[in-house]
Amino acid sequence: MDQTAPQNIVDLQGVKFAYAGQQGYALNGVTLSVKRGEFLSVIGHNGSGKSTLARLVNGLLQADEGTITVMGLNVSDPANTAEVRRHVGIVFQNPDNQMVASIVEDDIAFGPENVGIPREEIGRRIDWAIKAVGMEKYRRSSPAHLSGGQKQRVAVAGVLAVKPEVLILDESTAMLDPRGRREVTEVVRKLNKEEGITVILITHFMEEALMADRTIVLNRGEIAMQGAPDEIFKRGEGLETYNLSLPRIGVICKNLRSFGMDIPDLLSPAPLAEKIVENYNSKGIYAGESSSFTPVKIDSAHEWDIDIKNLAYTYSAKSPFASRALKGINLHIDDGEFFGIIGHTGSGKSTLIQHLNALIKLPQAQKRLRAKKPKKGRPTPVLPSLTVGGFDLTNRKCDFKALRASVGMVFQYPEYQLFAETVFADVAFGLKNFNRKLTREEVEEAVKSSITEVGLDYEEIKDKSPFDLSGGQKRRVAIAGVIVTRPHILVLDEPAAGLDPKGKKEIMELLHKLHREWCKTVIIVSHDMDEVAENCTGCAVISEGEVFAADVPARLFDRADELYALGLDIPVTFKIASLLKRDGFTVHCGGTVEDFSQKAAEIFSGEPSNRDPSPQTFADIADVKGEEGGKEDGNA
Repeated sequence: MDQTAPQNIVDLQGVKFAYAGQQGYALNGVTLSVKRGEFLSVIGHNGSGKSTLARLVNGLLQADEGTITVMGLNVSDPANTAEVRRHVGIVFQNPDNQMVASIVEDDIAFGPENVGIPREEIGRRIDWAIKAVGMEKYRRSSPAHLSGGQKQRVAVAGVLAVKPEVLILDESTAMLDPRGRREVTEVVRKLNKEEGITVILITHFMEEALMADRTIVLNRGEIAMQGAPDEIFKRGEGLETYNLSLPRIGVICKNLRSFGMDIPDLLSPAPLAEKIVENYNSKGIYAGESSSFTPVKIDSAHEWDIDIKNLAYTYSAKSPFASRALKGINLHIDDGEFFGIIGHTGSGKSTLIQHLNALIKLPQAQKRLRAKKPKKGRPTPVLPSLTVGGFDLTNRKCDFKALRASVGMVFQYPEYQLFAETVFADVAFGLKNFNRKLTREEVEEAVKSSITEVGLDYEEIKDKSPFDLSGGQKRRVAIAGVIVTRPHILVLDEPAAGLDPKGKKEIMELLHKLHREWCKTVIIVSHDMDEVAENCTGCAVISEGEVFAADVPARLFDRADELYALGLDIPVTFKIASLLKRDGFTVHCGGTVEDFSQKAAEIFSGEPSNRDPSPQTFADIADVKGEEGGKEDGNA
């Protein structure tokens, strides 16, 4: 290392920045120094200024006031722009913003080629980077045919191949499955520890922030807190002030103390399980079991059941880029479920849900497609079947327009579904398209109701451009544009990805409200195991284009070793419960931190807890209601 190089590789002094047309500063007088080789995590609510900070350091934006230097170079000087970007690599939240080539390995090579790396070295870097993110078998695939999570891995590899001195990750693991997230963060940590690369990690995953040497909390463009991550997360009330939250394990520690247990603030499952066992043993309890948990669904007449049999699908069939996404899906989803679909990146989850409202049609429903005759001596191929309520999606005469009005689809990054000049026009578009006979007054009433239902002020927002809204507001407007038709089934692909803890909670509360009041079935695709455990009454695990298992979350997450082998994870409550089980203590829980805390306290007190905490999710509310109306068979 050059001894004359400045100790602070990144330095910001009194930096202010405001976006054109918006009131107030996105960053307001930020002073921050990042040491060479430091691992810094940045957390904060949506709109706090995290991404703005990243773009200013990389020179993509220019500060209105103050100075920014990288390795002693003034970022504001145009003569330094190319050199700054050679030293500072940034991975954005949405990988589509970074895809530039038609082949994966060419995309990864783009950065090294542009900074003049020799050809032989580029080849070695491609090999290393693509292996680091687990995308070797997709080396010669087209990025256009990859899933969102797979694209994200390629984007990370493209920046890693440059080997910058400063690596900025702006929510770059948000769309990855648990294994992909672990692999990327392990690579980043290794680069930091072994090669001295300075890392600035912007994240909403509180567990990821714990890996850092130092954490800063941004709030409304200013640094509100900074220090060692474990010290930051022990100040729970302070985080909540800034729309953030303790990691779930921190909440469990806090809850157990309220039940009278001697539990310090801990941030990993093993020490917490050990401390819980110490508390049990201190009372002479050396084996115990809490009362069991039973999941409950909304009662229904099964008018909108979903039945899928032998569903297969190949992208770009009969081409060099052919990719078999589904290999024979068999799945039944009851009317009334709040259903979760989980699986590794590229497992076929998004392809599966696109069949539910015929965005991808079954072969039999293709007007120009004729069924092939079986070859002599071979069995007749089994054709897929799919019914959604009363719609038979194998029938060419199926009313697909009515189907799509009844099955609402919200995609990954739903804010990118926005396109109209005003929020009103955007939300009204689908409604007008599905029902052209509505009067202007009826359209206005429906749009007003939909916007209000997602928690936005109709009068304040209706005439604004959707592109002038915050990220959380855009997501709500996109959801409003889907629910305005009052679909019987609502399907959402990663609905809470990229949102801060408060935003995630609000989105899930909104979905449960819709489910309780009028939406028959809600289906979410998620990489967040805790999210599924806390919210879903049923769940399916998709692996390599097939259904690995379908069950209630409590039973699925009890199969930890199998899920780990599939590249998935289990919720933190199940991790702690698994460790306790080795010491003879069985804690039955439905996945929420509140439920786990209560069940763990039952063993400590020797009797069922009589405490009734405010339910965090609809699953908790449903469990209470189930005591009155009878429960579904299936103890966890």
